[in-house]
Amino acid sequence: MKSLKKQRRIQVIAVTFVALAISTALIGYAMRDGINFFYSPSQVAENPPSETELFRIGGLVEVGSIVRGEGTEVAFSVTDGGATIPVRYTGILPDLFEEGQGMVGQGRYINGTFEAVEILAKHDETYMPKEVIDALKEQGTYVAPDGAPITN
Repeated sequence: MKSLKKQRRIQVIAVTFVALAISTALIGYAMRDGINFFYSPSQVAENPPSETELFRIGGLVEVGSIVRGEGTEVAFSVTDGGATIPVRYTGILPDLFEEGQGMVGQGRYINGTFEAVEILAKHDETYMPKEVIDALKEQGTYVAPDGAPITN
């Protein structure tokens, strides 16, 4: 017959294991909507995400593509040199948002258009998100802040 001390130790271990499993499941459930993947325009064109997937897209705002609609509606295209994706956004754009500059948008890809819920622009003359730089380097179109083209 097992001693009372041994039974209590087994019960504590079992309760601890169950509590750890439940807390891990709750943390995973809470984080499921907080993880956003980053895609370049080329990746979106090659393998479009589902319409329900919230993700980030980044690249350069295509020159001559900004079209302002009624109110705060704006449409433009984002490119990485290999592909161009149309973007629609309703809201106030960052002050530093302009053609030919780096941007990152968060939203969904619906019927061939990226429907953005958030637009981020570079914050100074030299900053560009790492993901955007990597995507531009893959396409061979990245130009360093000093103006020198960089190739892989």
